[in-house]
Amino acid sequence: MKIDRLPNGSLTRSAKPFKRLAVIGSGAFGTALAQIAAQADTQVSLWSRRAEVATEINKTLRNSAYLPNVQLSPSITAADDLKTVLRDADAALLVVPSKAIRETARALRADIPAGIPIAVCAKGIEAETGMLMSQIVEDELPGHTVGALSGPTFASELAAGHPSAATLAFTFDQADRLDPENSAAARMAVTLATSAFRTYLSDDLVGVEIGGAVKNVIAIACGMMRGAGFAENTRAALITRGLDEMKALAEALGGRRETVTGLSGIGDLTLTCSSTTSRNMSLGLQLGQGLDRKACFDGKPIVVEGEANAKSVADLARKLAVPMPICETVRAILHDGHPIAETFARLWSEPIESEPRAMSLTFEHPAPFATSSIFKEIAT
Repeated sequence: MKIDRLPNGSLTRSAKPFKRLAVIGSGAFGTALAQIAAQADTQVSLWSRRAEVATEINKTLRNSAYLPNVQLSPSITAADDLKTVLRDADAALLVVPSKAIRETARALRADIPAGIPIAVCAKGIEAETGMLMSQIVEDELPGHTVGALSGPTFASELAAGHPSAATLAFTFDQADRLDPENSAAARMAVTLATSAFRTYLSDDLVGVEIGGAVKNVIAIACGMMRGAGFAENTRAALITRGLDEMKALAEALGGRRETVTGLSGIGDLTLTCSSTTSRNMSLGLQLGQGLDRKACFDGKPIVVEGEANAKSVADLARKLAVPMPICETVRAILHDGHPIAETFARLWSEPIESEPRAMSLTFEHPAPFATSSIFKEIAT
């Protein structure tokens, strides 16, 4: 074990990276993470549900379906067979859509090496159970240390080598605190660390995952308002108050409000709410412009994580009695058929509240709810 002391007196430790990493999921983000790990001198096996994608990667070192124009590392091998991909792996990244997490984790049971750590890279809350993604994996794969990777990371920019950072969260038990350089979190962090990609550690798994789940819903709200013709004031208000909703839900589940001010919270929220590279922002934008949901993305069946999570997040918040008015607004529009203009007008006419929670003040709003306000312009 190597421990050095920095000029400010703090200690820096040396952790050993994993040698062979299994990446489950060959979409854009899974492929980008495989590329990152390969650049860090890790042997990477990449699983694809589609055999033709695996074949293309092995033959041409490209994934034209999900990450075009990126030349992949020759140390990445792909297969559509889980047994092949998992053979001899000493760690795994689970990078499939949130709705496929339980099914995929269950499929890993037969072949995943005993006890290897798993980092979940999907963001969301399971509709039927209210469980976080890591909790689903723990449920399906007992005996594995499960964490989560989350942060402001567009796949195309990761793969292109743009300087980026994310938070890697694992629960730290006593053994991890006494021997942190051998913890799953530290070893996974150095496995993914390159000159362009930084990972920050957290022991607040709940806080990190809540940030990832809620930010997609807030991004849809920002997109709707931008599509309807509103500008930066509106987006800034939604981001800031959306951050408060994140903090409240994380805290109610045992997470820390502080975590949500980091990369996996406000970092990811800011990115996702600022660019139509985000599918969530893009969906909201198109809906705000008046497109029917079926016509969005030129009618292509694009998976938008925040769409399903608008319901699962709001439902979980209701069970915990946590007010989340922005998420409730998006849920009402996407899942209950409420009109955008009326629903956002109602949001802006909610009672006036104090921003510091300690003040605990609420006043009746003097402007009665009505779509005759500025929001009427959306409807017309």
